[in-house]
Amino acid sequence: MSLPKRLLVGRPLASRQLGDTLLPKRLALPIFCSDALSSVAYATEAILVALSVGGLAFYHVAPNLAVAVAVLFVIVAASYRQTCYAYPGGGGSYIVSHENLGRSAGLVAASALLVDYVMTVAVSVVAGVSAITSALPMAAPHAVGISIGFVAVLTVVNLRGMRETGKTFAIPTYGFVVGIFVMFAWAGVRLGTGQHLVAESAGYPVIPTEHATGILAAFLILRAFAQGCTALTGVEAISNGVQVFQKPKSKNAATVLAYLAVLAVTMGIGITLLAVLTGVHAAQDPTQLGLPADATPKTVLAQVAAAVFGPGSVGFYAIQVFTAAILILAANTSFNGFPGLASVLARDRYFPRQLHTRGDRLVYSNGIVLLAAFAAVVIYAFNANTNALIQLYVIGVFIAFTLSQIGMVKHWHTELAAGAPPDQRHRIHRAQLINGLGAVSTGVVFVIVLVTKFIEGAYLIVIAIPVLFLLMRGINRHYATVAQEIAVEDVRPVGPSRNHVLVLVSKVSGPTLRALAYARTLRPHTLEAITVAVDDEESVQLRRDWDDADLDFPLKIIESPYREITRPILKYVRDYPRTGPRDIITVVIPEYVVGHWWEQLLHNQSALRLKTRLLFLPDVVTVDIPWHLSSAGVTRTDAQAHHLHEDYEQQAAAARQHAPPPA
Repeated sequence: MSLPKRLLVGRPLASRQLGDTLLPKRLALPIFCSDALSSVAYATEAILVALSVGGLAFYHVAPNLAVAVAVLFVIVAASYRQTCYAYPGGGGSYIVSHENLGRSAGLVAASALLVDYVMTVAVSVVAGVSAITSALPMAAPHAVGISIGFVAVLTVVNLRGMRETGKTFAIPTYGFVVGIFVMFAWAGVRLGTGQHLVAESAGYPVIPTEHATGILAAFLILRAFAQGCTALTGVEAISNGVQVFQKPKSKNAATVLAYLAVLAVTMGIGITLLAVLTGVHAAQDPTQLGLPADATPKTVLAQVAAAVFGPGSVGFYAIQVFTAAILILAANTSFNGFPGLASVLARDRYFPRQLHTRGDRLVYSNGIVLLAAFAAVVIYAFNANTNALIQLYVIGVFIAFTLSQIGMVKHWHTELAAGAPPDQRHRIHRAQLINGLGAVSTGVVFVIVLVTKFIEGAYLIVIAIPVLFLLMRGINRHYATVAQEIAVEDVRPVGPSRNHVLVLVSKVSGPTLRALAYARTLRPHTLEAITVAVDDEESVQLRRDWDDADLDFPLKIIESPYREITRPILKYVRDYPRTGPRDIITVVIPEYVVGHWWEQLLHNQSALRLKTRLLFLPDVVTVDIPWHLSSAGVTRTDAQAHHLHEDYEQQAAAARQHAPPPA
C-alpha cells in the first residue's frame, strides 16, 4: 500500500515544512478563485433558462439581471475584503458568526457552508462534463461515470498538497480567463468590421410554458436573478484561507479578492451581452426549443464561442477545453474550504477529531476524502443533471454570506465600543458601512433565492442544513459528556485495589508459557488460566499436558455446549467474583503474528474478536502477548524454545517470593 500511496500522493512532509506551503498571489488566485471565475460559464445560461419559462419576450431583461448580479458581486467582495483584514487567521463565516453572534449562529453558517461546498463540487464537475459533451455528444450517456471519475482525480490532486494543486490548476484557470477575453476582443473585431454573429440556436423558437404577466412576471424575473446569483459562489473562500497566503497575509488576500471581482464582473457581463447579441436561446426542456425531448443542446458559452470563432474552429475547441477544465477544477475551491472548515469544527468538538489531523502532505486528508464521497453520491443521485443540481445551489452560501456580514457589523461595533484610536475610527465606520450593505443585500437575495427555488428542490437544502446543525450539536454534546466523565478532582493517580488476572490458553505451548510468565510479572492477587471446551478430546489432552508440566496455578475449563469461544469467556469474565468496587480483571491473550496477509486467512482470528468484545466490559483490561512466527521476520532457535519453560519457572519463583498476601 505504501508504494501506490507514494506514487499518487507523494512523499510525506514534516510539520516544520508547513511554511513552505504558503501561497503567493499568482497561485492563490487559481486555487481560491476558480469556483467564482468558472461560475460565469453557467450563470448566464441559468438566467436565460429561467427567463425561457415566459418566452422569448423576457430575454431582453437578461443584461439588466447580469448587471444586478455584478453589483451584488462587488458588494460581497468589498465586504469580504474587510473580513480579510479583521481576521488574518482565517475569517470564514463560521468563525465570524461564532465569535460575534454566538454558537448557534456559527453552527448555522457552518452547516450552510458545508452543504454548499458539496454542491459546488457536484455542480462544477457536472457543468464541466456538460461542456465536454457539448463538444463530444457521444460522451453524454456516460456523464455520471465521467463526473465521478473527475471527482476522484481532484481528490488525488488535492491530497498531494495545496501548493502543488495551485501549480496544477494555474494553466487551466489563466487559460480560461485569457480565452474569454480573446473571445471578447475577436467579437469586437468582427462586429467592428460589420460582420454578424449568429448563435446555433438563434432560429429556435422559445415556447413559453406559462403566461407570465403582472406578479407572475415579476416572480419569473426574480427567479432568473436568483439563478444568476450562482456567480457569487466561492467569493468567501479567500477570507476562509487568509492564513495560507504569504506575508503580508491580509493584504495579499484582499488584493486577490479585488482581482477576482474585476475579472468575474467583466467576464459575466460580457458573456451575457454576447449571448443576447448572438441570439442564444436556452431552455431547461429541449422541447421548448422545438427539439426532441432527448436532445442535448450546446451550452450557452459553447454557442457564443461557436458564433464568435466559428463552429469546429480552433478557438471554439480552445474555449470548450478551458471551460471544461476550469469548471471541473472549480471544485477545488471546495476541496480547500470544506476540509479547512471541518478541521476548525473538529477542533471545537463539533466534528469527529479525525478531521482535525493533517495528512502526509500537510493537508486535511480525511476532510478531502469525505467531501469527495458526498459529492459523488449527489452526482449519482441527480444523474449528473446540471439544471437539477443548480436548484439546490446558492441557498447555503447566501445564508453564510448574510450571517458573516451581520457578524462583521457586530465586530466593528465592538471595536468602536472598546475605544478604537481616533485615527482608526473613520476606517472602522467605513468598514462597518460596507459590511452592513453586504448584510442587507445578501439577506434580501437569500429570501429571493429561497422563495423562487423552494419548490424546484431547494427544500432539500432547507432540510439538510438543520439536520447537519443538530448532528454537530449532538457530536459536541457527546464530547462534553466524555470530558465530564473522565475529569478528576484529585490529580493523584489511584490504582485498582485488586488485580485478578485470567490467562487464555488453548494448549501448553511457547505462546502459552510466555503469557503465563508475563502474567506473573503483574503480581496479581489471583491468577488463573482459562480455556473453552470446544472439543472434548482436546480439553482432556490439555488437562493432561497441564498436569505433566506441573504448572502451579489452576486451569479452569469452561463448558461450551454450542462450541462457541467468545460468548462463554465474556460471561465468565463478567461474572468473575470481585471483592471490591475498584477491582479490575486483566485478561492476557497470547496471539500469533504472521507476516503475510494470506496467512491471516489460515487462522480463525478468535483473539481479535475476543479483544473487540472485551473492550466494552467495564473494569476489564486486555493485554495482548504477541508470538511472532518466522514469516513475520522472527527466528527462534531450538535452544530458545526449550528454555521457555525454565524461564517461566524462574519468573514464577521470583513472583511468589514478592507476592502480596492472600485477600
